[in-house]
Parts: sequence; structure tokens; C-alpha cells
Amino acid sequence: MLIISAIAVGVLQTAALPAQELPTPVAAVAAHPAPVALSRGTPAVSAPTVADVPPSLLSAPPKAPAPWWAPVASGIAPGAGQFALRQQRSVAYAVAEAFLLVQYLAAQRDGNRERAAYRDLALSVARKAFGGTALGTWEYYERLEQYLESGAYDRIPGGALDPETDPTTYNGARWQLARETFWRDPTVAPAANSAEYQRAIAFYQRSAVTDAFRWSWRDAQLQQDVYIQTIRSANRSYQRAVNLLGVVAVNHLASLIDAYVSVRFRRYGGVRVGSYTLDGVHVGYVPPTPGLLQNSAGWQTGLRFTTP
Repeated sequence: MLIISAIAVGVLQTAALPAQELPTPVAAVAAHPAPVALSRGTPAVSAPTVADVPPSLLSAPPKAPAPWWAPVASGIAPGAGQFALRQQRSVAYAVAEAFLLVQYLAAQRDGNRERAAYRDLALSVARKAFGGTALGTWEYYERLEQYLESGAYDRIPGGALDPETDPTTYNGARWQLARETFWRDPTVAPAANSAEYQRAIAFYQRSAVTDAFRWSWRDAQLQQDVYIQTIRSANRSYQRAVNLLGVVAVNHLASLIDAYVSVRFRRYGGVRVGSYTLDGVHVGYVPPTPGLLQNSAGWQTGLRFTTP
């Protein structure tokens, strides 16, 4: 009779609880009353412990999705993998990518504008007297920066080729180099049909500037100075564009590694390198430090490792 009464009291107490206040399985175990003896001589009944609860009731909530393709998406478009993983830092990768691309396009545009400017200056000043209009190679425009004049390609038109002999001109310097390279004595010309003379002439023909690209800055030193400054400015702009492309590549790589680490953590619990565990990827802009050189600033990326 005592056993039935105790069970009835427990049922009535449970039924009296509001629906929203019903304890969870674990909470019910924790709230179970202390062991009681049901009758004289009957051993006490122990309350069930947490170990007695089925594992399914104690399991952690399901992990966030970790698609295997997230690193690939980040490698193609930084931040895409983080977006698929529902990480807020996806915005930082995307903003950095947009900023870097805008800066790259601006540097490329500046370089193109300055290149057109120094080409026009060479055409309208240095090459104007010779009527040359064809665009030259990059090395050609560097020669205009280094030499006042190109010199003639053939000093005496008609017949055999007569190279420029003035060493202060570009063509004259090439002919001097050819003589020093292939002749036994640069000051004594061998026979025109000799092998050493023909080798020197072949070298001159390959490297000298023809009359179609002849130039002279004589009596136009001011314009030449402007030309030199413009071509150097174009070089800096193109170099800045190349550097920005390198930072864009780093942003892609950092986003890819970051997404890969996140997928590994969610699926397998982490990435280990020896006795270290890869804990994440850090990407950010480091401003210049007062008192240090300006080139101490820049975008930096790094891997963060932890030890067990």
C-alpha cells in the first residue's frame, strides 16, 4: 500500500506541472529526489545518473554545414567559401578583393596614360626630323632615355653597309661593341670578306636602330628631361600594378587556406602539422609605424598554430 501511494504521488506531481515546465531528460535526472526507502526492510532505490541516460539525449547540437567545395570557391572568389560556411569574415575577403582590383586598374590606367605621353613626346620632338611614326619596343624607348641621339644606321647610303662610328650615339656604341667583341684589334679593320668582319656586321645589323626609328634630342634637352620623368613615372605605375596583382593572389590563397581549415575543423576536428594544430588564418593591413620606414606598411597574411 505504501509503494502504490508513493507512485501515485509522483504521477500526480508530474501531471500538475505545466507543459512548458516539463523537465528535459537530463534536468529530470538532476531533479530526481534523493533515494527513499519504500517500506521497512526494503533497500533504498537510487536515482538514475547521467551515465544511465541514452547518448542520443546528451549529444551536442549538429555542426554547421561544411561543404567540401568551400576552399575551391574561396580560391576562385575570395570570401565565397566563407560565405558558404556562414562566416562573417567573408565580407572582409570580398571587400579586400574589390579594393585591390580597383587599385590595380587605377595603376594600370596611369601606366597606360603615361606610356602614351612619352611615346607622343618622342614622336613629336625626337623623331620628328626623321619622319618615323612606327611604334617601337620597350627597349627602344629606354634607348631614347639613355642616348642623346641614335646616330645613322648607314653613314654612306648605297653600296656596302657603313656603320655609325660616333661612340656617343647609340648606333656608334653598338658598332664599337661589335668591333671589341669580334675583331682582334678594334682599331684596325680586317678585310671586309673576313669572318671576323662579317660577324661584327651581323651583330650591328641585329642591334642597331634603323633610319625608320632614328631620333635626336639635340637642342631639346628640356623635352628630353620631361620624357625621362614620364617614362620613369610609367615604370612606377606598372610596377605598382604588378605588386597589387601579387597581393590579389595572396588574398585568394589566404581565403582558400582559411576555408580549408574551417572545413577540416568542422568535419575532422582540425589540421595538424607535426605536434601543432592549425588554428586559423590571419589577413590584414599593417599601417606604417611612426619612426620606421614607410615600406614597413602593407598587407600581411599568416597562419596561426596552437599546441595541445
